[in-house]
Parts: sequence; C-alpha cells; structure tokens
Amino acid sequence: MQRGVIAILDVGTSKIACLVLRFDGPERFTTVDGVGPMAGQSSFRVIGAATTRSRGVRFGEVDAMAETERAIRTAVQSAQKMAKVRVDHVIACLSGARPRSYGLDGEVDVHGAVVTDQDIGRVLAACDVPDYGAGREVLHAQPVNFALDHRSGMADPRGQTGARLTTDMHLLTVDASAIENLLYCIKRCDLELAGLASSAYVSGISALVEDEQELGAACIDMGGGATGISVFIRKHMIYADSVRMGGDHVTSDISMGLQVPLATAERIKTLHGGIMATGMDDREMIEIGGTTGDWELDRRTASRAELIGIMRPRVEEILEEVRLRLDAAGFEHLPSQKIVLTGGGSQIPGLDALASKILGQQVRLGRPLRVQGLPQAATGPAFAAAVGLTLFAAHPQDEWWDFEIPAERHAGRSFKRAVKWFKDNW
Repeated sequence: MQRGVIAILDVGTSKIACLVLRFDGPERFTTVDGVGPMAGQSSFRVIGAATTRSRGVRFGEVDAMAETERAIRTAVQSAQKMAKVRVDHVIACLSGARPRSYGLDGEVDVHGAVVTDQDIGRVLAACDVPDYGAGREVLHAQPVNFALDHRSGMADPRGQTGARLTTDMHLLTVDASAIENLLYCIKRCDLELAGLASSAYVSGISALVEDEQELGAACIDMGGGATGISVFIRKHMIYADSVRMGGDHVTSDISMGLQVPLATAERIKTLHGGIMATGMDDREMIEIGGTTGDWELDRRTASRAELIGIMRPRVEEILEEVRLRLDAAGFEHLPSQKIVLTGGGSQIPGLDALASKILGQQVRLGRPLRVQGLPQAATGPAFAAAVGLTLFAAHPQDEWWDFEIPAERHAGRSFKRAVKWFKDNW
C-alpha cells in the first residue's frame, strides 16, 4: 500500500472481478475514531476494473487450479491495462470454505491509569480460543465490544481511565485447504496476497447502510455457487455462515427441466426468469431456441409459468436454508431484524416478496455503496463483495493481529498457530 496502488480480487463461482485502487494524498492512512469504522467515502478511487467469467471455481472454492489461474490472470491484466499501472499486491475474498462463527470473551486488569494498546492486546489474548479442530484457520478475529468497569458498549476504550477491561470477540474460522488453494493460485499468477476477507463480511459492509449496521441487520449475498450470510450489530459482524447453493443451481435446474444447454438456460433465466406467478404467465411463451440442426427441436417454446415452476422451488430451498442458519444464530433476538438481499442471484424478479414470506417482514434489495471512480457496469448487486473489499482495504478493521500480544500468552497453541500462519503467509 506504500506505493498507493492495490488490486481487489473477488474470486467467485460465476465471475472473477478485479478492481485497481489508488490511494491519494498525504492523508493516505488517516486514523479514524473507534476500532475499525468502515463508513463513508475514503481517500481512494477505482482506476481500473475488469470481470471475466470464472472457471474452475465451485461453491466459492478453487476446484481446478490451472483454469482458475488463467481466469484470475485475465481479470487482473485487463484491470491493469485500464488503470495503466502494474499491480503486485491483491486483497482477495472468498465465499465458500464452510465458515464457522464463535463468540469469545476475555477480561484483564488495567496496568496503569489509562487503557493503552498493550492492555487491548492483553485482553484480546485473554480470550479463550475454542478448539476449532484441525484443518481450519482463523480468518477474522475482531473485538466487537469493550467494557471498562461497568461501562459497556464502547467502540474504543484506549485513553480512558478504568480498572477492569473486558471484551467480546467474534472469531471466524474457515477450511484451511480452501484458503491454501486460493493462496497458491494467486501466487501462481505472480501476485502477492496483501489481505484476505470473507465475502459475506465485505458484502455486508457495502450493502448495509450505517443505521442497519448499527441497529442489527443480516446481509444475504446470493452468489453463483454459494450464498453468504452475515449478521451485523453496532457496526461489527457478529455471525457469518454460508449455504452451498446459489444462482448456478437455479440455472442447472432450468437446463435439466427444459432440456437446454447451460448457456441457454442462463440466458432464459436472466431475460424471462421470475418466481411470482401471475395470470399472464400461461400465455407468455418463451422461445427456447437451439442450434442442434433439428428443426422441430430448435423451434420449441415454453410458457413462463413453466419456467417459474422450475425456478421457484430451488429459490425457496435456498431461502429456507438461510432461514435455518439465521435461526441458529439467534437472529430473532436482535432489536431490529432487517434483511438485505444482495449479490447477483438477488436480481431475480419477485425475490424480495418471496424472501419476506420466508425470512420475515423487513426485506429489501441492497446495492453496494457508490465508490469514487467505479464504472457503471460494476455498480450492480453482483459487485457487493468487490466494493465491500475496497472499503475493507481503505479502513482495515482492527483485528487480533493488529495489537502487540504479550509474549507469555503465546503458549496458547491455536493463537501461536494463527500468528505464525499470518507471519508466514503475509
């Protein structure tokens, strides 16, 4: 980031998006109040953007290394060409990898009169890390809340006086193999990884407005191969999960139901798809078209009602899965229960009405925040994760590894492993 240019890479199942950011001015690293505030337009602009069709990625995880590498290269080179700069470092996000959330807490006595960075490091280290199992890595470890003596709900207690400091922390672990594959893939593209985030988290940052992040809301990021779920309250993510189903599954259902190739099914879904049937749909015929050379087969038509009959059950299934995850997270206990749908899969007409039936009343469709220099083509809901990642890069959230952790705590094996892994890979 010292060079002021960094690339953002959203490796998805249906597209790979790359944005090149330039940080301008001497206030490149402005310190802002609170531990990691994310809102507002910061001192960067997008100077290059490119997307390409994703290959070799399934369920948001790298499936075929060589194909994914080729797709990443294509996207990064196009974005570099547009930006007219060479980029060596990327910040990436991934949507699959079976995320799991944990809530931790820790407390320590404050050494001096006022709370310092060392105290924050000590209280974060005092959190008991659960045994999250072999083959998993910590992706995010963020303090969600601090309490000093009897004052709770503090964003940043540094510089305040008190005797006893406690914290609540949110820990997100993911499959290590999925991260390692992505790391290796990016390395093979001659790029250095400068940061990694969960796409459910960054979608929430860009699609939820400030009030929703403050009062409590869930962001449902419906991608091609996976649907990410993140729950925010008081501007911090407190829960994340993902459902291994997305828009691609709807496409493959259409492909099987209407006996057409996947590319045709995708076109039919985009142009004519929907999930709320009306009386007109029986009469509205869709030209399926084809290139088989068989005249009868190529001139087939299907009614829109048939198409809705194929799409609706799968979309219902995805939303029911999301409902289960939100119930498990205790979402109904939050003061405000807004649900924001974003991601490319959220553009199916009628989805918000169906979602409000299945998930609860307050549902809206979310688009990412406007970022300076973003081309018009990249302002749709499909780019929520990529835009969120730009905000994440501009205001990195203070995490566990940002504070000096006292040496005597390094005995905690999982923490030691997390720090070592970070030092090795970053």
